[in-house]
Amino acid sequence: MSYGSSFALLVLWLGLRSPLFAQEPSPADAVVIQQKLDQLNEAVGRLKHGRDDVGPVVDVELFAKAAEWIVRHHEFFEPHFSSWTIEALDLGLRRASELGAGKSSWLPRTGSTVLGYRSEVDGSVQPYAVTFPHGYDPTANRWWPLRVELHGRNAKLNEVNFIHQHEGQALKNELAWIQLDVFGRTNNAYRWAGESDVFEALAALKQRVKIDENRIVLSGFSMGGAGAWHLGLHHPSRWSAVGAGAGFVDTVHHLHLTAPLSPLHQKLTRIYDAQDYALNAFNVPTIGYGGELDPQLFAAKTMHAKGQELGVPIDLLVGPGTAHKFHPDSLKQFMTFLATHTRRGRPVFPKPATLKFITYTLKYPQCDWMTIEEQITPYEATVVEADVDASTKTLTVRTKNVAQFQIRRGVADVVVIDGSSPLPLDTAANRSPGISYGKGAEGWSRLDTAESGRAASAETSNEALHKRHDLQGPIDDAFMQPFVCVLPTGTAWSPQQAAWAKWTFDRFEREFDRRLRGRIPVVNDTDVTDDLLKNKHLVLFGDPGSNVFLAKLVDQLPIKWSSDRFEVCDQSYDCGEHGLALIYPNPLNPQRYVVVNSGHTFHEADFENSNANLYSRLGDIGVIQFAVRSGGGYDERVLFADVFDARWRFEAK
Repeated sequence: MSYGSSFALLVLWLGLRSPLFAQEPSPADAVVIQQKLDQLNEAVGRLKHGRDDVGPVVDVELFAKAAEWIVRHHEFFEPHFSSWTIEALDLGLRRASELGAGKSSWLPRTGSTVLGYRSEVDGSVQPYAVTFPHGYDPTANRWWPLRVELHGRNAKLNEVNFIHQHEGQALKNELAWIQLDVFGRTNNAYRWAGESDVFEALAALKQRVKIDENRIVLSGFSMGGAGAWHLGLHHPSRWSAVGAGAGFVDTVHHLHLTAPLSPLHQKLTRIYDAQDYALNAFNVPTIGYGGELDPQLFAAKTMHAKGQELGVPIDLLVGPGTAHKFHPDSLKQFMTFLATHTRRGRPVFPKPATLKFITYTLKYPQCDWMTIEEQITPYEATVVEADVDASTKTLTVRTKNVAQFQIRRGVADVVVIDGSSPLPLDTAANRSPGISYGKGAEGWSRLDTAESGRAASAETSNEALHKRHDLQGPIDDAFMQPFVCVLPTGTAWSPQQAAWAKWTFDRFEREFDRRLRGRIPVVNDTDVTDDLLKNKHLVLFGDPGSNVFLAKLVDQLPIKWSSDRFEVCDQSYDCGEHGLALIYPNPLNPQRYVVVNSGHTFHEADFENSNANLYSRLGDIGVIQFAVRSGGGYDERVLFADVFDARWRFEAK
């Protein structure tokens, strides 16, 4: 990818300035930035040419990406952002020169270094920073503990700012671990693609550095604290400890909502509201902090109280007389907590002997050796509590709202589920790593391989579909994994709806580019390959007349669509003033989604206002009435929105 043609950037300099930001580079700086960016793009192209392994090139390419994004989005928030951009480009050119000579002196070194990876979500280059302590030796036979640090909200954060904060910084204090600072695609409280960024950055670092999987702690403050509450309790078996400073843990209180959320939004906010996942602190040592004078102390106090209610320890620290920052004494206690549990590490399989786990969505199904594979009712509390009796090698499991779950082989010999007769586990004939159990009319039974994988088969008929991990919705979930937007090339049935769909795509493209720091991948409907069909979620824009790929599968979707109307739940809508948004397992490959006429279901004002606004608005399907604005664009009103049940069907009403 080449970042920023000269023509495109000159157009930006000459007039497409945002009224929100007063600062722009001086004409002289603008010329220097453009010249250096052109040079860096040429150097990146040379480095990629003829190379089978272009992995290290991304450490160079990230500086070109940083320069283009700050220019295109007019993000020179203060005068020194111009000099920071030039410094970043100079660093990229130096790295390019080194790499061309077969060297890469920037890794490893004591102190902090900015590195890059290419995201599987959208193919974009994303930065992260790693800090090495004194004495780090990559050749030593040692696996290092890691601290993953999540930054707070910063309205002036972009790639250039992130590079300036972290690149080449000396150690301020001695470290007992390696530290990973995550970019998180700027300011989204580590939700959606921001959540994917945390785990993609972690995976990228693991490919380059020996990290001890059982000694990874997660921490953050403010928005980073919200992220720590969320990622810590949704993924409790990934961390040896979780430390959350301030932040928020719910939608209603943090947004000061007085009117109740709709029943649909009450379900959808359960995806991210960390207060609903407090039980999972049973599986990971967790501490919350807030300043005595900080309104965000509410988060830590709420989680502590919920922990007490559940009999689960969630430590609470309060900084005396302190507003929205760490009190020095509290910070020492906070870091001591993380360090203590880093040294202890997580239990080694087949430990722990006891689990208590809750989820509301199959997006977050796993804790240590147990994975929930199917729910009875999505977005309702889904609980597994399990205990191993070592003397009898019996695993006792109690469930709520679970239709199917898997236990890793080796935990015990037999399992008793909700008072069932003992069922085989380690002695089962099936030699797969885990054994699945399903709940039927006659109670619980062990499933064979074909039964347990019924929802994952590409040959599965739509009638047999079941919601599974990464195939559970809502619409916004499609943009956390590899996706591609498929644009129409034919003649639309409804010109009005076609114009709205084009505007919807343009809005998604614009918002994803600025707020989630990547260009959305795009192909024409006539260019969908078998590889795309196999490996990516397909986001289809248009109607069955204009989009030939949508025409191939529309009859297998839970709707009816003709030239002038479409039907949802026996209600008919005129295509001239209504649009359809939908997510569903792709009938041509049920292991991936198909999305119709939608990007994210929250928009620019939600990004700008509060991270807590970044929750799904439509669920799995929505009908939107649109009307052309006199000044351009559309006014929209949601007439219908819902989530499908556990088998991708409309719930009986």
